[in-house]
Amino acid sequence: MKKETNSGDLIPLGMDQSVKITSSSKLILPENGSSELNSSDEEFSLLLEDIHQKYGYDFRQYSEAHVRRRITNRIKMSGLNDIAHLRSKIQDDKIFAYRLLQDLSITVTEMFRDQEFYRALRANVLPVLKTYPFIKIWHAGCSTGEEAYSMAILLQEEGMYDRTTIYATDFNQQALNQAKDGIFSMSKIKEYTMNYQLSGGKSSFSEYYTSSYDNVIMNQSLKKNIVWANHNLVTDSVFAEVHLILCRNVLIYFDKKLQNKVQHLFYDSLINGGILCLGSKESLRFTDISAKYSEENKKEKIYKKKY
Repeated sequence: MKKETNSGDLIPLGMDQSVKITSSSKLILPENGSSELNSSDEEFSLLLEDIHQKYGYDFRQYSEAHVRRRITNRIKMSGLNDIAHLRSKIQDDKIFAYRLLQDLSITVTEMFRDQEFYRALRANVLPVLKTYPFIKIWHAGCSTGEEAYSMAILLQEEGMYDRTTIYATDFNQQALNQAKDGIFSMSKIKEYTMNYQLSGGKSSFSEYYTSSYDNVIMNQSLKKNIVWANHNLVTDSVFAEVHLILCRNVLIYFDKKLQNKVQHLFYDSLINGGILCLGSKESLRFTDISAKYSEENKKEKIYKKKY
């Protein structure tokens, strides 16, 4: 959730009230070329607290290994020497802070990622959704939109898209803007075409985009029923009451406590009998709401909310 600042001085990802730097702790880059920084838990926590307090984005319950890697990379790319310098820089340099927030967001995605999942979706989930007069789908953590467009193609091929609304959300506004434009690099299309074919595509993938120099632009017929919205899984509440939620390969970047919190958010957002789809390395097994779902497809991590 983005917060307002008294100064009125905003950057694209949002900004909050400034905080006083209270630590001069050192985080020295190793001389042996290691990709990790030698930082204490306190130093690491202070930096994440600064980010939360100043910009309103909470990475304190993200996977520590993931956040440390991203912060290490930003420090080395920027030629900084220690964490005190990094903390000072995010206080005073809005462009640098914007880059760091972009680093910490999750933007790994592709069209028709995990082809067996899309086959299962087409064979087992869409027939259930077809029984509803109107369908609402939530792509949580949609990044730059490739998977939302994949869903739109799937629904169009099954004759369901005209009565469907896809809510595609992320907290990264730059990623959302790219998703809304629907412009992707031509260099990725060969891979996406193969993914589409292996996912059981019923047409030619080239029918869903037009070429423009080194890019492709997704068809307006796919864009028309997608609502792109800024939503933060860490801090925001129930988004809508939906029939299907897809949040694949996002929760692996959260710690167990935050994963459990987000799973409650998903449970409260699903209708009874609604479907939840997670990533291949994610599971409901260790959450306190696992008993409230039935496992529809163990391998592809597809769950159904019990009535």
